[in-house]
Amino acid sequence: MYLPKAILTKRRLLSEKPSPIILKGQFVRIEPLVVERDAKRLFEMSNGNALQLGERSMDPYDADILVWHYMFDGPFKNVEDLAASLQSQVDAPNGYCMCVFDIHSGLQVGVTNFMNNTPSHLKIELGGIWYSPIVQKSSANTEATYLMLKHCFELGYRRVEWKCHSLNERSRRAALRMGFKFEGIQESHMIVKDCNRDTAWFRVLDHEWPVVKKHLEQLLY
Repeated sequence: MYLPKAILTKRRLLSEKPSPIILKGQFVRIEPLVVERDAKRLFEMSNGNALQLGERSMDPYDADILVWHYMFDGPFKNVEDLAASLQSQVDAPNGYCMCVFDIHSGLQVGVTNFMNNTPSHLKIELGGIWYSPIVQKSSANTEATYLMLKHCFELGYRRVEWKCHSLNERSRRAALRMGFKFEGIQESHMIVKDCNRDTAWFRVLDHEWPVVKKHLEQLLY
């Protein structure tokens, strides 16, 4: 079935490297990550030491379990190692690395990416997502995902993907809670940290977005 010309034209309007954007909600602000500005604070927010964010506080924690276990990198021994990992994401030719700021404190609390961008097929992925434990189970991830989905579909994308390790139950529950549809498991998809990774695939399509958008706004606001 041939697609309408208006849809096909959008492929030529989108670059492989997503354009920089600042997205602001009630709980978080997302803007292009700047390694020199953000790495130190992000390391402090994710290295296992005690945390303080406004009135919230948290005792020392296991950074591998709460942040890094299912990520491609980490945990990091020092800020320089984290900075190098972040720089590789910033330099991705088909992605854009974003820093998530807590609105009330103004502090960096996480990282998310527009990644695996494929304008020729009008699809893109939200990934490389992690948050400091001090904001996990808050509205941060939900609102950041909402803002990014909204931006993608307003640009004309037909498909937004979410992928995670098949054993990452927290990520899988989050995807379903936010309205992504589970598509299945791709076995032996990757080798990560010298281990096999079977990958769980989720997606939102453009015609599903109005319902998902309303669902997320009800969760948030």
